[in-house]
Amino acid sequence: MNILLSRLLRSVSTVSVNPEDLQEVEDFGVYNVILPEEPFVWGVSHITLRPVPDHIVRPRYALQHDRSVSLAKSETVHEEHYDGDGRIKLGSVEEKRVRAAATFARNVRNYAGSLVQSGVTTNSIDAAIHDFITAHDAYPSPLSYKGFPRSCCTSVNNVVSHGIPDDRPLHDGDIINIDITVYLDKYHGDTSETFIVGDVDEPGRDLVRATSAALEAGIEACGPGRPFNAIGRAIHEATRNTRYAVCPAFAGHGIGTVFHRPPWIQHTLNDEPGIMLPGHCFTIEPAVIQGSNPSVWLFPDGWTASTENCARSAQAEHMILITETGADVLTR
Repeated sequence: MNILLSRLLRSVSTVSVNPEDLQEVEDFGVYNVILPEEPFVWGVSHITLRPVPDHIVRPRYALQHDRSVSLAKSETVHEEHYDGDGRIKLGSVEEKRVRAAATFARNVRNYAGSLVQSGVTTNSIDAAIHDFITAHDAYPSPLSYKGFPRSCCTSVNNVVSHGIPDDRPLHDGDIINIDITVYLDKYHGDTSETFIVGDVDEPGRDLVRATSAALEAGIEACGPGRPFNAIGRAIHEATRNTRYAVCPAFAGHGIGTVFHRPPWIQHTLNDEPGIMLPGHCFTIEPAVIQGSNPSVWLFPDGWTASTENCARSAQAEHMILITETGADVLTR
């Protein structure tokens, strides 16, 4: 943790930052920095989980933290299977279900975007998303995943990923990534988008545009017979010689009946082996950071990842299915 951030943590939880206050030469614009509230609370055990109706099928990991579902109701719990190489059989019920989950995730993402406005708390956004998902007989995948206490991730300004929805109201000038994953008919659908709140300055808007362009570059690198590391190379080329850095701390991932599984998709230059084959289904989700420092640190909650120097970050995510002739973007 750098000296500036240490000072900020000792004094305030949210401040307005100007480039002159930062230990970098880049102009990051003017925005609110998100820091953990004081006094610090370690972990997330103090956060009450939102209830899910008993009839909704949930992944088995949800049982570890949701004691409202007993083993006697095991028919509502589905064991995630890590089978074979993780490919979806094209033309099968599998493909139909993963496409349906992805489409629903896209619809939830669009609904989430309609909730974004100044004065609204991320906690209220999470509550509305939770109700929307469960009303459609689906399960919000993040809830109870490895102990995560909310139904979506909301990452504001300098928070790169895994922000936990809380009672801070969104401010005019914020940017917010909302990461949505749903579990529908035993398949996960995963997507995210960074939304602007009111009058966002030009550096913030440009960051969001650059992030979308990086994602599109990664998608263009997809197709049967192409190497997985071509995705990172394409994103690198899209952001090279710009004012941005791609965060290497978070990767895309295979998805289907399992939330996270191989293939792992690196968004930076890499030598990872592997070739895309028909039936591979995975996410691409680059997190792009202002400036040249892509380092992150975790809040005391153990989840919220912030940029080390408080620069802003944006993220965008789509699900990709490799077909015999190309690549379908399932969450477009």
